[in-house]
Amino acid sequence: MALTQGNYYGVLGACKEGLAATRTHSVSVQLHAQAAKAWARLGNRTRVEVALDQGRDLLDSLPYPDNPRNHFQVDPAKFDFYAMDCYRNVGENQLALAMAETVERSSKTPAGVVVAPMRLAEAELTRATAFARAGELDQAMSKAGEALERGRRSLPSLLLVGHEVADELTQLHPRSQQAAEFAEHIKTLESVH
Repeated sequence: MALTQGNYYGVLGACKEGLAATRTHSVSVQLHAQAAKAWARLGNRTRVEVALDQGRDLLDSLPYPDNPRNHFQVDPAKFDFYAMDCYRNVGENQLALAMAETVERSSKTPAGVVVAPMRLAEAELTRATAFARAGELDQAMSKAGEALERGRRSLPSLLLVGHEVADELTQLHPRSQQAAEFAEHIKTLESVH
């Protein structure tokens, strides 16, 4: 909750306390990932890498989760999702895009059925951000629109990322009516929530 409310130092404090209680369980992987997400939003690229490395090292030492759909059990696909968010926020476009492609693949069955709509939506928002940064506004808007059309359960998380993407779009393309409309759509979603 602290992350979606913009309380990044609160995230770091909670992660530190949690890691003091346990450093060898799957939830510890998530704590490292959440710390990385907070550091990314604070703009500290070095701390992002340290937290991601610690989380990945721990994840690699643990058995594969018996229930990867459990929010507190982290599997490699979920960790890639966290890393994607971090790389998008620190401006590492190529790494963010690589993670977005991985997240998109793991969010669908081989037949194309979406099994992780929130992850897929955030991957599409990551791609939208990268397109916007590359000056490809039409592609950015297309991906952002796709993301908001997905069924979603965690609106606070989507709104957090949606606001970040909307801010980036309006900063990079201040005269774009599409970017302004996307930002307004995010505000409307927030008011409904």
